[in-house]
Amino acid sequence: MTLRLFDSAAREIRDFVPLRPNEVGVYVCGPTVQGAPHIGHMRTGIAFDVLHRWLERSGMRVTMIRNVTDVDDKIFAKSAEVGEKWWSWATRFEREFASAHAALGCLPAACEPRATGHIPDILDLIGTLVERGHAYEHAGSVYFDVQSYADYGALTNQRLGDLEPSEDESTGKGDPRDFALWKAAKESDPPGGSWDSPWGPGRPGWHIECSAMARRYLGDEFDIHGGGLDLRFPHHENEQAQSRAAGYGFARLWMHSAWLTLSGTKMSKSLGNSMLVREVLKEGSAAALRLALVSVHYRSMLEYTDTTLTDAEATFSRLEGFVRRAGERVGQPSVEEVRAAALPEAFAEAMDDDLAVPRALVVVHDAVREGNTALSTNDDVTVTTSLLAVRAMLDALGLDPLSEQWTDVSGSDRGLAALGALVVEELAARDQAREAKDWTEADAIRDRLAAAGILIEDSADGARWSLSGEG
Repeated sequence: MTLRLFDSAAREIRDFVPLRPNEVGVYVCGPTVQGAPHIGHMRTGIAFDVLHRWLERSGMRVTMIRNVTDVDDKIFAKSAEVGEKWWSWATRFEREFASAHAALGCLPAACEPRATGHIPDILDLIGTLVERGHAYEHAGSVYFDVQSYADYGALTNQRLGDLEPSEDESTGKGDPRDFALWKAAKESDPPGGSWDSPWGPGRPGWHIECSAMARRYLGDEFDIHGGGLDLRFPHHENEQAQSRAAGYGFARLWMHSAWLTLSGTKMSKSLGNSMLVREVLKEGSAAALRLALVSVHYRSMLEYTDTTLTDAEATFSRLEGFVRRAGERVGQPSVEEVRAAALPEAFAEAMDDDLAVPRALVVVHDAVREGNTALSTNDDVTVTTSLLAVRAMLDALGLDPLSEQWTDVSGSDRGLAALGALVVEELAARDQAREAKDWTEADAIRDRLAAAGILIEDSADGARWSLSGEG
């Protein structure tokens, strides 16, 4: 089956045909490093990591570029609030994003270019747009003229007359919907926050940096441009307009991952409902969080609840348990054997169908059930087949329990994760007993946990557990 992907521009699933045989160039919009990463950011990162892995598993050579926006009004404002240099603030959170991606098993990008490192590329692109009549200067700033480009709005299927003014404040714009390519320096800007340009000192607008960096690393035209759903407009619409107005083919296919929500609301810093990765990973393992974030199709909203991580913890524990038990019986295949193994047809078909990971996971669980049955009947041939298939499928998703990513964890952390999975099962049994009004069994479960040093606290949101002596 040919890999088919949903093209956000065409608004349909279509066959993926790379620009060059067996080579794929992918540009994914990375973070604006104004603060620490939350798990909503990581959902996007992991979605495109799965794409990266599947393309490679399909025999493609992938060049993945994920940018860093390290100069921005919000970075200026937040760093000023705490009296820190803006570039130091940006660097701190760039490192935290990199650590979060690594902790959750994302393959390293071929390059993670920063906006501040590509000012010459940005100025060159702006100059081209001015020369071609698609941009104009006003008071030291340069704006893209949306009326000069007939296909403006094509990516998001919007008509120019229906669009609201851009967020770039200026009384001198030719059209209120024009957007800034270059922002003139302001007196309030911090030291080092502007660069010289033919139009005076200033800094790049948000959209132009991605067009310039994508062209620098992937060429005038490339295969896939991706990012979160919230970037479709205006960011990606503006990227496409300015790049194509400059004469470049730009992205051939657009992919967008859906939001992660809490109580039905998109997770964002501005709404105050973000869950920082570093805090979530205190509650559960990185492998479980990765599993939770891939378990829903990348184009579907993922509602994160109080039980999302614990449920994923229990699921990953069952997968790992089979892999280890089977390996003890028949021996573990090598990493090379896992990577070279043929994948079950149903798994490959699911992944080729717009990365349908939920369907692919059904195949994984079916193979685990078959393997567990074989273990109980001493059918070592089937155990061996199931073990290799399960590890190969999980490897394609970045979730092989015996990969270096997940085995390079301290014994205490792994022990806590395993304990958590067992406690979740006990609490589920206790809930069932209470629903059946079997108070004797419910109390017995609570007493068993207490005897093992597990404290249970009942609340309106359900039971929570902790180890005796924890603060």
